[in-house]
Amino acid sequence: MGTQEASKSLDEELYSRQLCVLGLPAMQRLQEGKVLLSGLQGLGAEVAKNLVLMGVGSLTLHDPHPACWSDLAAQLFLSEQDLGRSRAEATQELVAKLNGAVQVRVHTGDITEELLQDFQAVVLTTSSLEEQLKVGTLCRKRGVCFLAADTRGLVGQLFCDFGEDFTVQDLTEEEPQAAAIQHIAQGSPGVVTLREDAHDFRAGDLVTFSGIEGMVELNGCVSRLIRVQEDGTLEIGDTTTFSTYLRGGAVTEVKTPKTVRHEPLYAALLQPRVVAQSPREAPRARCLHQAFRALHEFRRLSGRPPQPWDPADAERVVGLARDLQPLRGPTGEPLEEPLDEALVRTVALSSGGVLSPMAAMLGAVAAQEVLKAVSRKFLPLDQWLYFDALDCLPDDEQLLPKPEDCKPRSCRYDGQIAVFGAGFQEKLSRQRYLLVGAGAIGCELLKGFALVGLGLRGRGAVTVADMDHVERSNLSRQFLFRPQDVGRPKAEAAAEAARRLNPDLQVDPRTHPLDRSTERIYGDDFFSRVDGVAAALDSFQARHYVAARCTHYLKPLLEAGTQGTRGSASVFVPHVTEGYRGPASEAAASEDAPDPVCSVRHLPSTAKHTLQWARDEFEGLFCRSAEAINCHQQALTSLADGGPPPLPLLPVVVGVLRQRPRNWRDCVLWALGRWQLCFRHGIERLLRHHPPDEVLEDGTRFWSRPRQCPQPLEFDASQDTHLLYVLAAANLYARMHGLPGSRDLPALREMLQSLLLLPAPQHLDPIFPDDLASTELDPGQAERLREALRDWSQGPPLEPLRFEKDDDSNFHVDFVTAAASLRAQNYGIPPANRTQSKRIVGRIIPAIATTTAAVAGLVGLELFKVVGGPRPLHAFRHSYLCLAENSFSCYVPGAPATQEFHHLSWTCWDRLKVAAGQPERTLKSLLDHLQERHGLRVKMLLQDEALLYSAGWPPEQQAQCLPLRVTEWVEQKTGWVPTPWQRVLVLELSCEGEEDDTAFPPLHYEL
Repeated sequence: MGTQEASKSLDEELYSRQLCVLGLPAMQRLQEGKVLLSGLQGLGAEVAKNLVLMGVGSLTLHDPHPACWSDLAAQLFLSEQDLGRSRAEATQELVAKLNGAVQVRVHTGDITEELLQDFQAVVLTTSSLEEQLKVGTLCRKRGVCFLAADTRGLVGQLFCDFGEDFTVQDLTEEEPQAAAIQHIAQGSPGVVTLREDAHDFRAGDLVTFSGIEGMVELNGCVSRLIRVQEDGTLEIGDTTTFSTYLRGGAVTEVKTPKTVRHEPLYAALLQPRVVAQSPREAPRARCLHQAFRALHEFRRLSGRPPQPWDPADAERVVGLARDLQPLRGPTGEPLEEPLDEALVRTVALSSGGVLSPMAAMLGAVAAQEVLKAVSRKFLPLDQWLYFDALDCLPDDEQLLPKPEDCKPRSCRYDGQIAVFGAGFQEKLSRQRYLLVGAGAIGCELLKGFALVGLGLRGRGAVTVADMDHVERSNLSRQFLFRPQDVGRPKAEAAAEAARRLNPDLQVDPRTHPLDRSTERIYGDDFFSRVDGVAAALDSFQARHYVAARCTHYLKPLLEAGTQGTRGSASVFVPHVTEGYRGPASEAAASEDAPDPVCSVRHLPSTAKHTLQWARDEFEGLFCRSAEAINCHQQALTSLADGGPPPLPLLPVVVGVLRQRPRNWRDCVLWALGRWQLCFRHGIERLLRHHPPDEVLEDGTRFWSRPRQCPQPLEFDASQDTHLLYVLAAANLYARMHGLPGSRDLPALREMLQSLLLLPAPQHLDPIFPDDLASTELDPGQAERLREALRDWSQGPPLEPLRFEKDDDSNFHVDFVTAAASLRAQNYGIPPANRTQSKRIVGRIIPAIATTTAAVAGLVGLELFKVVGGPRPLHAFRHSYLCLAENSFSCYVPGAPATQEFHHLSWTCWDRLKVAAGQPERTLKSLLDHLQERHGLRVKMLLQDEALLYSAGWPPEQQAQCLPLRVTEWVEQKTGWVPTPWQRVLVLELSCEGEEDDTAFPPLHYEL
């Protein structure tokens, strides 16, 4: 059984963000990959979801067992209607709908050696140890990558065996780094000086060279090992016999493959290599390894797993673990580690259930390892990973679930009740949560909320706030959306899909943003009904605002973010943890700040500079110029009649709108002229202003690091980048003017050959300089401008072209890539490739489904703690992971910082509360109350940025405001008007005797 044949042409629009993570070669290998997945409980369903979203070539499902009630707690593809059906057959249809390009089949027989020869990777989930050993041995024999994954309550394991000589083609997420060369010295060793002092080359890296003039022996050389000196220069070996370096060139990192050697499962069981973030954590991982072995042995002997929270079964598991053959270390010596019996006991007591967040976390990591196996990108796990969230359980043994509270109830939450009990399940159902953001992480969180039963109809609710609409590029990682949802509001589409997962879920979609403009919607009344907030936002500004709202209303905040294979999940609990800080707003803003105009225009030194220049070119040539003409038709008529030139046209008419094209040839001629202007004549003009040998007054050369002296290019239609620029520019120019374009490259090359034989056009130089500071034109310039624009006073309007990164048929990305690459050639800068260019100019944040699912799972675990009731600080975790580097770390958040002033002490979660009273307080009575009640002599009182009171005001000014009611005075000073949705007026104060760093808690004046 399966879907239609998968298309092998890569859909760059769909996978644009994933391509930034994997790169094209790995993505193509993934598209050809064939995977067998056995076991389709919650963990297996998560693995299947992630693999299909990421675009694996084919996925074969295997699980003949019937679906049961406990599956529904974590199996996102099953419903009550599927009870009793084969899990694989019930799952296949919905999995296939996630991605029509992936073949999804079901295998109903046994797993045999003959079957395995068709696959590159095999994954077993929630399987017996006997099955793992059997299939692992067959995979080893056939050279197939083998993975085994399992979750038992709040503990999970993952094992990888990729064979004795698995070759990883690319170890890291980053593109090979490159840098422009300033100079290369002849010598032994030869020393390379780069144009930028800051770089990421490291000793031991292999590099190659290109584009060097003079020392051409290095161009395209065999990879050379480098040493990095203290001053940032690179030693590259003997260059004594090479030619003298003249100029230009780039050094580029050469990524080298690495061979990984794994042990088979039967050997790795007794001599486990565990992934641990520090030697201190390794013993716990090995103890969990023994706990899983004991659970397997219990099931083999008893024919069943331990009963939930059954002390007798738990003690038997501890005994089995105690009697296991001891583990051996790396050199085969027995490990003398005492068994942590308390840990094994807790694992056994809570092992009888399945949890959606655990399935999401382990399923994401397992899917990432499958991706590594198929794509040969990133370093595989070595070899066991253990993950536990036992900190979700209360510290007090008296509060742990009782066996009778965890018995099955023939409901969709049985798997979760087995871990936490029915009372906790009731708490979850009554919660009212706000989810901010319905993008990739938001969809995963909402899916998790549906599966765990958070906010059920009639008792609780989940409000989803997101103003965006579904785009096609969302479909590769946003699980709740389907192709038919493209164009719909994300909040509405996500809410509808979540209700299909759990019809009892109460979801309220909101398409209003959560910011200052909507505080009448998300105001005091709204937040008074909210128990907590989950944030899935992609900007620091939005995160800071939502965090400030949570601090104001004293609501717990669960927050997650990803970039590529890196992710984080954090929890902020009023009065328990520190508040959200994140990057400083200035730093966050600086990350997106544009580079200096001069660097972008005339003195680029990085590929980013050339891409920003190319993007500006696109906007000026094909958008702003058309908008200016359309907006100034009347002004152009006046200009044609001899009137003054319209000043808004000055920055856009330079070499752009000389005359209206009539056909395709005119557009090609214009594009060729633009090429000559930008990459030849413009550079020649710059060099006339700043000759290559120019020396500044202080004796330094103008063209010295980081400035690179540019070189003009000669047009060559046989060079692909030259031809692509003209093809893209001519098609865009034609579309702007409503003319038909062409994709016929041979015909274009032939036309260019004939055009190059014509005399050089006379209009290549600009009508006026690009950097003209004056708004005045001399008579000659004005007349030439009139001639150039004479026929624009008539004719149809032009079509402004808005840059679109995701449509590969419209030449937008082609133009920017080619223009930036040519600009880089002018300045000897290593150019960005098309994928890099698309990511940078389209501001595409690298993203992949696995990281998204993992951080959502981590947030779900913190949700259990928040809902479970008051917990001490040490129960909570901030988590960070990097799936590419097998890095997983969790740590306890910091406690809120305490400030003191005289007898007062407070944290960011505290505030001063003052009731307005009846009749309402005057400003004087408010100030008197603060002094009498808290001993605070107020120097200044503010509402936002408005100063309401200052002790330094003259007596007559104080006499004017002190007798007024507080709200009356605020209204006079700020224009504020009381509203039904606002219950509190927030004021800020400073007091006599405070230190410079004192920040008093906000004053909540209760209306």
